Amino acid sequence: MLSLQFTPFPELTTDRLLLRKFSLADAPGVFQLRSNKETMKYINRPLTITMEEAEKWIQLLLDSLHANEGITWAITLKDQPENHIGNIGFWRIEKENYRAEIGYMLEPSLHGKGIMYEAMQEVLKYGFTVMHLHSVEAHLDPENIASAKLVEKAGFIKEGYFKENYFWNGRFSDTAIYSLLTPYLEAVVVENDS
Repeated sequence: MLSLQFTPFPELTTDRLLLRKFSLADAPGVFQLRSNKETMKYINRPLTITMEEAEKWIQLLLDSLHANEGITWAITLKDQPENHIGNIGFWRIEKENYRAEIGYMLEPSLHGKGIMYEAMQEVLKYGFTVMHLHSVEAHLDPENIASAKLVEKAGFIKEGYFKENYFWNGRFSDTAIYSLLTPYLEAVVVENDS
């Protein structure tokens, strides 16, 4: 079974990005993302209406982090670390199955620039090498073509498709499930056999 410890918080960096811990100071950025109909189009959650709701969402992330039940990074550009532009993290962690679900969101004006792919690569590396996950899954609205392309580029394979399994906003929606098995497994097996 996985034994998780997210203290101290693991900041991650890429060529362009700093993935850091959320704080309540990120509420304006969270509000901007989660109140945007375009951003939330494929996310079956209500729009954020107030700054207090944004703060409450951040507090849920921090509570999950402190309980070692999930981890979400605020995505920022390295040269603007105070400006939250998105988020990415692991939740619905199944410790007994070494499996977690990945979720992510990015400011729409930054779509198509490779930012989320860059962040995802670093987060997946952390998940497989530090958390010792065996697999990561992504639950997508099948109409979200950009998200499907992103996870496929990252090596995820479509494993399942559920018809009308989610009721939201007065209608039933489908869900596509993508999974990625650890690409580090062979290296670990070789090391253990030596």
